Amino acid sequence: MTTQRPTGRVLYDNTGRVILVSGGAMGIGRAICEAWLKSGASVVCMDVDDEAAAELPDGIEFVYGDTSKEDDCRNAVAFAVESHGTIDVLVNNAAIQPKASYVPVHEMAQELWDRMVAVNFTGYTLLAKHTIPIMRKQQSGVIVNMASGQAHRTARQVPAYGPIKAANLHQTRQWGVEYAREGIRVVSVSPGCINTPMVRATLAEQGGEAQVANRHPLGRIGQPEEIAAAVLWLSSADAAFITATDLEVDGGLGAFAAFADPYPM
Repeated sequence: MTTQRPTGRVLYDNTGRVILVSGGAMGIGRAICEAWLKSGASVVCMDVDDEAAAELPDGIEFVYGDTSKEDDCRNAVAFAVESHGTIDVLVNNAAIQPKASYVPVHEMAQELWDRMVAVNFTGYTLLAKHTIPIMRKQQSGVIVNMASGQAHRTARQVPAYGPIKAANLHQTRQWGVEYAREGIRVVSVSPGCINTPMVRATLAEQGGEAQVANRHPLGRIGQPEEIAAAVLWLSSADAAFITATDLEVDGGLGAFAAFADPYPM
């Protein structure tokens, strides 16, 4: 079975717009940075991975920062504003899901739980806290919170990542309602199984990509560029009436009953 794949074409003209992406050095974050760069935007990537950031395409500006630290978030926002005058779009993408977190809740280490909350939840809040005053002043802006399919449904031995991602959904709702009358839209995207380095490592332990791909109604896992395309659209004027809500980009997996047989070829 074949399905449409991302074309890589530029969907929107974002010339003059400024975007700050956390966790933008690899995977989905990098695809978002690259898509916005191609569309003409000024792109600032915040990440802790210096080595991966060194391989970003020319034109993407890098600022080192750990999203769990308020000073780092404040500095990243200040860097974007000092370099480009404003921030039009914030993408809260930085997140961690260490292998050690795949345990039942009674075996969850306190230190690991605290770190995941700090990066995956508090980090979103800290970047929004320092970006929203800029957007309020200009009476416009879009915040995109990267959630997950795990925010909507769960499995065994994932007591941290999914619940924290579900909290990202409520951040989206609350901020969206709070700032709607000030020209600020807040949306989230919930990716499914996407072809990133972290996911490829996990798939290798689960029997390979083909087996997992066949669980999807579309017959494949997703590509980072497809999440980037969703972010481009949600941040555009075409989505001007969309706020305080989530978009699942998962190849139909979330709608497919767990008790069903693998999807027919």
